[in-house]
Amino acid sequence: MNRNIITLATGKKFYFDLAINLARSFILWNRDSNIDFYIVTDLPNQLPLDLLNDIKIISIQPNEFGLGFTPKLFLDKVAPPGQTLFIDSDCLIFGNLIKVFERFKGKKVSVVGDYITNGEWFGDIRLICEKFNIPHLPKFNGGIYYLESSEKASEVYSLAREIEKKYDEIGFVRLRNRPNDEVIMALAMQIHNMEPLIDDGTIMSDPQACQGGYEIDVISGERWLLNSFKHPLHQSWYPFKKVEPLVVHFLGSYTQNYPYKREVYRLEKHLNNKLNWHTDLYSKVTIEAPARFKEQFKILFRPVFRLLFGTRRIIKSERIVE
Repeated sequence: MNRNIITLATGKKFYFDLAINLARSFILWNRDSNIDFYIVTDLPNQLPLDLLNDIKIISIQPNEFGLGFTPKLFLDKVAPPGQTLFIDSDCLIFGNLIKVFERFKGKKVSVVGDYITNGEWFGDIRLICEKFNIPHLPKFNGGIYYLESSEKASEVYSLAREIEKKYDEIGFVRLRNRPNDEVIMALAMQIHNMEPLIDDGTIMSDPQACQGGYEIDVISGERWLLNSFKHPLHQSWYPFKKVEPLVVHFLGSYTQNYPYKREVYRLEKHLNNKLNWHTDLYSKVTIEAPARFKEQFKILFRPVFRLLFGTRRIIKSERIVE
């Protein structure tokens, strides 16, 4: 059975650039794994020379599959035959993915997550489960989806597209004023009895879930993310203290932070045989050092800003800076 990675890059060149970074991390760790990598895009595309022989483009029309998170509800329409792993473009890969395909094999549609029976997750989960007479919903991060080309997968995704039309009526809460693909797919999967691959922290994680800090080196594959119980931003909903996932999801603003920017610079240099002590030092001096200085400056002068302008002012200032 063919094995494929697909990612979406639609609407803005920014997303195509992220997809290129993801593709490079894939090539570094999976060049000889017989896994095909596809970028699904509605943008005029020009692959960098270092990716021309390894990456494939699936061209779609602008807005062909909608805006926002909606294109993720059409993965069955663009996935090549076989096993397909969708990875968000704002991710980087830190190892070989063969074992991930092996763990998912046989699941027609799946995700990495667990179950939620009540509480709030873009809506009142208990009420939504009662409305559809289901015991729970899979809860997951939509940075990864898995599907196998089959009639069942088409049925799940077809239902998901119907659910999106009734998103507000069902009681789901919007994300950035748009329907959130995660809860839509969760409901469609549960109705069709599709099960998640229970999260053990080894496949994917993100700095938002692990706000105790993280370190990454995409060239060596070393990475860890910390969700320390002692940290003031400990995420009680996330069951792991320290993880070393194969895929790190830099969701939100994390692609603008220096760890991500430094590593994609080093990655491009490495694949073009230009990573050496000089270029490595350059990344630390021009990317990492200014960002660290900015962070320390904010920490040092935060009490002063708070004293001068009050809490509301400092919050506004931080949003502008970040």
